[in-house]
Amino acid sequence: MAEAALLLQPEAAAERDAREKLALWDGRPDTTAPLTDRQTDSVLELKAAAEDLPVPAELPIEDLCSLTSQSLPIAQASIVPESTEDILLKGFTSLEMEEERIETAQQFFSWFAKLQTQMDQDEGAKYRQMRDYLSGFQEQCDAILNDVNNALQHLESLQKQYLFVSNKTGTLHEACEQLLKEQSELVDLAENIQQKLSYFNELETINTKLNSPTLSVNSEGFIPMLAKLDDCITYISSHPNFKDYPVYLLKFKQCLSKALHLMKTYTVNTLQNLTSQLLKRDPSSVPNADNAFTLFYVKFRAAAPKVRTLIEQIEQRSEKIPEYQQLLNDIHQCYLDQRELLLGPSITCTVTELTSQNNRDHCALIRSGCAFMVHVCQDEHQLYNEFFTKPTSKLDELLEKLCVSLYDVFRPLIIHVIHLETLSELCGILKNEVLEDHVQNNAEQLGAFAAGVKQMLEDVQERLVYRTHIYIQTDITGYKPAPGDLAYPDKLVMMEQIAQSLKVEQKKVPPSEALFSDVQLEEGEPPNNLTKSGSTESLSPRAQTTISPADLHGMWYPTVRRTLVCLSKLYRCIDRAVFQGLSQEALAACVQSLLGASESISKKKTQIDGQLFLIKHLLILREQIAPFHTEFTIKEISLDLKKTRDAAFKILNPMTVPRFFRLNSNNALIEFLLEGTPEIREHYLDSKKDVDRHLKSACEQFIQQQTKLFVEQLEEFLTKVSALNTMASQGGPKYTLSQQPWAQPAKVSDLVASAYKTIKAKLPLMLRSMSLYLSNKDTEFVLFKPVRNNIQQVFQKFHVLLKEEFSPEDIQIIACPSMEQLNLLLSVSK
Repeated sequence: MAEAALLLQPEAAAERDAREKLALWDGRPDTTAPLTDRQTDSVLELKAAAEDLPVPAELPIEDLCSLTSQSLPIAQASIVPESTEDILLKGFTSLEMEEERIETAQQFFSWFAKLQTQMDQDEGAKYRQMRDYLSGFQEQCDAILNDVNNALQHLESLQKQYLFVSNKTGTLHEACEQLLKEQSELVDLAENIQQKLSYFNELETINTKLNSPTLSVNSEGFIPMLAKLDDCITYISSHPNFKDYPVYLLKFKQCLSKALHLMKTYTVNTLQNLTSQLLKRDPSSVPNADNAFTLFYVKFRAAAPKVRTLIEQIEQRSEKIPEYQQLLNDIHQCYLDQRELLLGPSITCTVTELTSQNNRDHCALIRSGCAFMVHVCQDEHQLYNEFFTKPTSKLDELLEKLCVSLYDVFRPLIIHVIHLETLSELCGILKNEVLEDHVQNNAEQLGAFAAGVKQMLEDVQERLVYRTHIYIQTDITGYKPAPGDLAYPDKLVMMEQIAQSLKVEQKKVPPSEALFSDVQLEEGEPPNNLTKSGSTESLSPRAQTTISPADLHGMWYPTVRRTLVCLSKLYRCIDRAVFQGLSQEALAACVQSLLGASESISKKKTQIDGQLFLIKHLLILREQIAPFHTEFTIKEISLDLKKTRDAAFKILNPMTVPRFFRLNSNNALIEFLLEGTPEIREHYLDSKKDVDRHLKSACEQFIQQQTKLFVEQLEEFLTKVSALNTMASQGGPKYTLSQQPWAQPAKVSDLVASAYKTIKAKLPLMLRSMSLYLSNKDTEFVLFKPVRNNIQQVFQKFHVLLKEEFSPEDIQIIACPSMEQLNLLLSVSK
């Protein structure tokens, strides 16, 4: 252990010496084999690794030195060499131990030679030992290299064999995969061929089933067979390049025809058997028509599930295959024929019965007939939906045909209706009750019925327009007033007295009876939105609080009442364009009748009665046509032949005869063709403006006539004075107005007194007439205001004339009333 510790102590010094030796190795200028940095690092790493190796436990401690000296690598052994002094010291020591003494030089030289030999041997032993050590390593390396080469040869042989086997195995795998691929392709091809052949192979199976006497369309296998047949036909039709394509397609078509024939036969027989069973029933056994219709529908609804499944299959295939569409059309036609066969006589009988029950009440007939046909159409649509899932236009055609029976009965009745009230009520029933209420709420089921109703409505409207034209010509234009119709103002006075007496009695009776009296007084009021008249927007800004006799509907002039009632009935019955034309014609005829009546009243009574009569009724017309939200304007087109006439006169002039044969632009025929073209002119007629124009003219005539009545003499006097002034200004003789015979103060005084007396006497009568006819303070004031202004203007001019032409004494003689007095007299109308 001590020796081992001694060996391990100089470890740090040995490492330092090794580094120094290595530095000297590389630092020599003539280094033959210098070490690289990597080699140096390797030597140091080997040195460090060798130092860290543990000492084997099986080695004896005493051999540690020899083991260390023998087994150290060259680098470590060469690190601590023995010096000559050490060798000599060892030699001397050995001599002492051997107790040999050198006495002679020969002994010394012998000893020295021996020692030198020993030294040489000892010096070369470590090299020999290292050589042997390295030779052992070389032999071991050669053996290892030989083993490695043998192993490499074996590995190369194995690799060649592996490659051979791998190539063989890969080839085998590729061959197997190719075979599997070919097998899969063959299997797929076989399956594809089998799949394609399956459609062709189904022909025999389907044909066998169709030819089987026990086959029924209601059997469980019929629908799958039908689906398979459709698939086969579709597949074969989409592959015309297959062999025997036409033959198989024709055979499948024949099978399809057989299947369709079976379905058609079953469905048609079912429907026909139902019809025959119902037709065989004794009509006398049916209590009434309602039960008959119930029976017709109940039987069909009970039979619907038998054929509905089959019809659904046909409807599903009808869009893809034309044969199914044709079969569906045939079934539709058969179904509708059976329904028409059943319902036709019953509907005709029912309509005839309704006609006999409502022979004189056309409105009740159309209501009951339309209600009946509405139920028929709805029931037919519901029954159709029990059999079919897809709609068809043929059902509407059948329903239209069934509705014709009602139209055929109703049209002859319409032609003979002459009353406008009946025709307008029929229009209201067809338009409002039937089309708007029933048809709009169920347009899908009542589409066919709506077509018949529209046709009936058009006939009624056409008849209504025709009868309106006749009514306007006979009852408005051709109206001959009775004496009572022109008894103005007597009838107004009488009605006013009746109203006053009723008002007196009203104060004596309870409120309920008074209300009843008012109702009795106003029972003649118009029922069709005809409001109280007597004012317009411009003539009556304030509301009317009392009822005038002239405002009562029964007191209106008959043509006005008829015109307004006629328009009120036409307004919601006919189209707006037609209504505008009829309203224009009716209002024009009404205005002409009022003008004639006004003239007759003026001749029989007074001119003011005729004028106020005309003004009042024109106000009524103007007010009553306002609620009609439409324009009363129509366009008329006329042909103006004025240019044609002028060109014709020009061409017939004897001076233009030689111009017929000229070839230039002065040819008479060319000028006639170019200049004689007639012009088309458009005229717009507005009946509302026409009423306003006549109202304005009547008011102006009333104002002029009343002004003339009160101050005509004064206006004539002023006119004479104005004429004298004109003559004097033009160089005539000078004059003094008071010296004129007709302008003496006494005569002027009589003139003024007469005018004032006329105003005082006749003004209350005029105001009384205006109140009696108009019965509206605002309207009366508006109409009287221009008359009062005209009177005031005449008196103002007269006062100015008096101041200019007469002396104060003459003015006192004339005694003309002042403007204050005149205004006080005229203010009674305020």
